[in-house]
Amino acid sequence: MRAAVHRAVVELVHEVGADRVTIPAVARRAGVNPSSVYRRWGTVSALLADVADRRQDEGAPEPSGDLREDLERVAVWTLADLSRPGGVAFFRAEVAPDVDERRAGLRACLERVSARFRVPLDAAAGRGEAAPPLERVLDRVVAPLYFRVVFSVPGTDERYARDLVAELCAPGPDVPDARGRR
Repeated sequence: MRAAVHRAVVELVHEVGADRVTIPAVARRAGVNPSSVYRRWGTVSALLADVADRRQDEGAPEPSGDLREDLERVAVWTLADLSRPGGVAFFRAEVAPDVDERRAGLRACLERVSARFRVPLDAAAGRGEAAPPLERVLDRVVAPLYFRVVFSVPGTDERYARDLVAELCAPGPDVPDARGRR
C-alpha cells in the first residue's frame, strides 16, 4: 500500500502541483480506501514528508576519485533533485513544524543532505587529500542552493552549482589546496 500511495503522490504532484494534492485523490489514484491513508499519514503534509523521506537519495552520484568533480556532481544532483517537479514542496513538507513538532524532520533532512556530501569528503580523506570540513560545504554550497531554489532566484542552474564548488575548493589564505598547503 505504501508504495502505491507514494507513487500516486508523486504522479499527482507532477500533474496538479503539491498544493492541489488531496488525500481522497491520492487514495483514488492508489486504489486504496481514503480512511487507510488518513489513518497512516493523517494529513497531506505528513504524506508529502514521508514521500520526501523515501525519495531523497534516488540516483545520487558515486564518487569518481576527484574531490572537486565529486562535489560538483553532488551539488548539481542536489540542485536537480530540489528543482524537479514537487521538489520544493516535498522539502517544505518534510521540514514543516506541523509534521514534526520536535523538529526530527529538520534533523533527518540535514543528515541526508550532509551524507550526500560526506561521501566524497570521506573518500578524499581516505586518499590522503585535504578536504574542506563538512560544515564549510553546507555553508558555501548547500545553503545557497537551497535558498535560491526555495526563493526562485533566477540564475540558479548547473553552472551556479559548479561555481559554488569552485569557490569552495579554491585555495586561499585559510583554505588548504589539494595537497594541504595554504
